[in-house]
Amino acid sequence: MNIRRFLWYWGPPVILMVVIFLLSSRQRISVSTVYSINFLVFKSLHVLEYALLYFLLFRAYYNSMSRKNMKKIFGIALATTILYALSDELHQTGVPTRNGALRDIFIDSLGILLCFQYTKVYLSNLKHLL
Repeated sequence: MNIRRFLWYWGPPVILMVVIFLLSSRQRISVSTVYSINFLVFKSLHVLEYALLYFLLFRAYYNSMSRKNMKKIFGIALATTILYALSDELHQTGVPTRNGALRDIFIDSLGILLCFQYTKVYLSNLKHLL
């Protein structure tokens, strides 16, 4: 794999991982004084960002590995994304005003699993994006 192709497929997930890390390094922010609105907004963002991260990692693995064993590609992308979610929550335990929460790992995993299922079901329609 040449460097340009490598960066094309691996650059986006790495950039998103850096963005997630930087955002989780910030002190707590809010969009409303109402707890339930903040909760809904930020947890929705968790679902979306981890769904996107799963897709980008799947895309990178799909284009870097042999496609003979698609289960392996799906599994590695799934495991990598969940491990990153775990590491992000662990990282937040060291950030003032933030705390890592098991609940957030489940919320992140919801986004991951939704994209996993979507990718698995619609893979033939996604090949032009991969």
